[in-house]
Amino acid sequence: MYELPAIRVVPVTPELRPSLLQLQVSLPQRDFVSDIAPSLSDAESCPGSTPMAILRDGSPVGYYRIEASASTVVGREFDPPSVGLRSFFIDSRWQGQGLASQALTALIADLGTRHPEARLLVLLVNCRNLAALRLYLRAGFVDTGELYHGGRSGPQHLLWRALP
Repeated sequence: MYELPAIRVVPVTPELRPSLLQLQVSLPQRDFVSDIAPSLSDAESCPGSTPMAILRDGSPVGYYRIEASASTVVGREFDPPSVGLRSFFIDSRWQGQGLASQALTALIADLGTRHPEARLLVLLVNCRNLAALRLYLRAGFVDTGELYHGGRSGPQHLLWRALP
């Protein structure tokens, strides 16, 4: 029987940074996900933003950032305490292996420790990014039916997921 690789998530450290900067998304995905260098620099300088590495057997294969307030992602507050997710991606060399689903599972488990007060995880996904939309819906996110029009690449679905 095939065993899935060990996926875990950890805050970005100075030791991980050079390897993370080598990660890329495919050319078509660049409409939806910013390059990692500016996202990482921005996360490192923004209070309340935590840059996170997705590790496969200890090596970086992806990246995301958690925002301590969902309002920084969607421009408004939510009634239950909420955190935001942005810049989630798996490196193009590792896509198609189920790592994104595993990373979302690890991410949600990690939030229980890192942000135990949070009750919702909120994100935006571009309306044209059907693969990401399917991924998030399979991971238990709910499409609110609300569109956010502040993105650089057109309207985005507002999704949320209840946290345990």
